[in-house]
Amino acid sequence: MSTSVETPASTVKSWLGVAVITASLFTFVTTELMPVGLLTPIGASLGISVGVAGLMVTLYGVSAGLGVPFIVAWTRRVNRRALLSALLTVLAIGNLITAISPNYPLVLTARLLMGFANGVFWAIGVSMAMRLVPQHRAGRAAAVALSGISIATVAGIPLGTFLESLTSWRTTFLIWSGLSALVLVAVAAVVPSLPSSNAVPVREVFALPLKNIPLRLVMITVALYVLGHFAAYTFVRPFLEENSSVTPGFIATLLIVYGAGGAIGNFVAGYTTTLNLAATFAIARAGLVAALLLLLTIGHTTPGAIIALALWGISFGAANLCQINLTLAAAPNTFEAAMSINTLAYNTSIALGALLGGLTADQSSVTSAVYFGLALTTASLLTTLIRRRSSTTATGATQP
Repeated sequence: MSTSVETPASTVKSWLGVAVITASLFTFVTTELMPVGLLTPIGASLGISVGVAGLMVTLYGVSAGLGVPFIVAWTRRVNRRALLSALLTVLAIGNLITAISPNYPLVLTARLLMGFANGVFWAIGVSMAMRLVPQHRAGRAAAVALSGISIATVAGIPLGTFLESLTSWRTTFLIWSGLSALVLVAVAAVVPSLPSSNAVPVREVFALPLKNIPLRLVMITVALYVLGHFAAYTFVRPFLEENSSVTPGFIATLLIVYGAGGAIGNFVAGYTTTLNLAATFAIARAGLVAALLLLLTIGHTTPGAIIALALWGISFGAANLCQINLTLAAAPNTFEAAMSINTLAYNTSIALGALLGGLTADQSSVTSAVYFGLALTTASLLTTLIRRRSSTTATGATQP
């Protein structure tokens, strides 16, 4: 896959384009995860339980995951700037519908449609950023674009929670509709034409993990830790409200702490992955396990909640950067197609994690949802450690 435009624009305009794609990622991520900080008021306003409200995350993830391989393949010859503009249009209209919707079914319909747009963006966004700059700067462009995740968790989601506390959850989504429209204008003004350079039909997209063993192993471990993360994280606000005396303002602060941790984890992993990518990924998931244990044991105290959310953010930020780098390393020549498979695994896991966590929360308690998340993240880590030990044993057996 070519990672730079054939005739790069000026240095300033190239990096402005990367910044706009980073802003796009920020907007998509905050739209996807905004309900996490708003489950309680959304549920109260629409007369539904927090578990049912969690379907806003579930359905978004279902469409983002299941639809992306098909849509990316069907649009494989569409100019990527035009495709990104269409995706942002869907996002702006979907957030507007969510803001003014009179009932929950319409909210879920809007989230379902926005999920399709989100999944396609994840498949094309990073590769677009890499193509905007000279090839030797492609890695840095990818890291800058991925920082949109950290910015979203540091500023976007806590800001949405804060705005809801001042106004309403509807106003929050209305503001994000306007933000989506602004980013759309920026894409049209700054991002150059990017003809598709990775034409892969549907059958070849789905064949990738069957033929590519490293890619398949990455997808398995990613699916497990994402399942665990979102089974717990989707219900972090109800968990804190149930187990400690917290205010909406303190929850917003904790989400900022989590997001700041994500930025730190992303930054640190950007260095450590160049030294040992596999070890960094394993340590990041070990951190997720430790963070959930801390939340369950000392999360009812103010210092305990802060420590747990900080470690959680650091670990998840590092894990996300690792899994994208592992995907690129496993399929460097079909990165866009591989990212569509990555997005399928990742977003389907978001959906199932939120769904299973919601079912657990409604049938038992939100604390049980956190325990469920802990079990899955532990399974992801153990899968890697057992496979590594088996590989080491097999290698040792063949040595004299």
